[in-house]
Amino acid sequence: MPVSEKHLEYMKEKIAELCRIPSPTGFTREIQKRLLDTFEGLRYRAWTTRKGSVVVQLNERDGEIGPKETTILSAHIDTLGAIVRAIKSNGRLRLTPVGGYPLTNIITENCLIHTYDGRAISGTIQQCHSSTHVYKDVNSVEKTDETVEVVLDERVESKKEVEALGIETGNYISFDPRTILTERGFIKSRHLDDKASAGILITLAKILRDEGYPEQALLNRKAYLLFTNYEEVGHGGSAGIPEDVEEILAVDMGAVGDDLGTDEYKVSICMKDSNGPYDYALTRMLIDLAKTEKLNYAVDIYPMYGSDAGAALRSGKDIRFALIGPGVSSSHGYERTHIDGLSNTCRLLMSYLGMP
Repeated sequence: MPVSEKHLEYMKEKIAELCRIPSPTGFTREIQKRLLDTFEGLRYRAWTTRKGSVVVQLNERDGEIGPKETTILSAHIDTLGAIVRAIKSNGRLRLTPVGGYPLTNIITENCLIHTYDGRAISGTIQQCHSSTHVYKDVNSVEKTDETVEVVLDERVESKKEVEALGIETGNYISFDPRTILTERGFIKSRHLDDKASAGILITLAKILRDEGYPEQALLNRKAYLLFTNYEEVGHGGSAGIPEDVEEILAVDMGAVGDDLGTDEYKVSICMKDSNGPYDYALTRMLIDLAKTEKLNYAVDIYPMYGSDAGAALRSGKDIRFALIGPGVSSSHGYERTHIDGLSNTCRLLMSYLGMP
């Protein structure tokens, strides 16, 4: 079943909306509320776990009637970011990263410092030696939290003046996503990992509503959606999975690079990541579905990658597990994907759930 132009436009709008909400790992309350409001508007039962994940029930299982298996589709809403480690004597901020990325990926990026009283103060992330007209070591200096700093957009020159603004150690720092939708179908933004997939799952739920699927029937599985908020630090999917779930399909970005089959126009099906191989039978079924639907897809190995499925397994869950996602280039930097990759991923999910 193809994804209609109406739903593809909805998908792009949702992805852009999510990307523009600051949500570094642990600082996700605003985006959690946005998801709850979205699914309430779509008339789904949704709730927040103690840990902060958002769970959505797509359909029911009523005794012997309806689907016999239960699955959960997961995406994560937390992103890379930073936290104020210290206020320096010159009025600059020392940061500590949240999530894994090279500091070169955030140098010269605009950012917001989120104070404890709910305000956002803008700044720029720079090398301490940032001017080529002044410092000989601009290119050679090692990028560490000692050589990279936040320069506030305020007239401050001392720690005391910064503290007077309300900035304190422990304040979160979010990066400007710079989200752009191009006429050729590309989406450029920070945090497409994994807000692109979160937008796909929201669109999947909207398609179910718009096409008039009855809650008790048609899907071949009882299905939940899971939006986790600690994936970037490794334990997003370790909690919040309903007890009746038998398999988890993590929907995360497909990395693009040398010796990989995925590109921005495909859905990636991962056979193995840094935690080891995914469930062979479930992964093979997804490959067969992609072939049957004549999707543009690739099977990939990601040796430096983990997912919410891996976190679920480490927590002791006895479930089948697989991983798919749209191809996203420049992961953990200024990322890019294409509407074709998003569409192929959504179509594979629709086939997996048995949507005609």
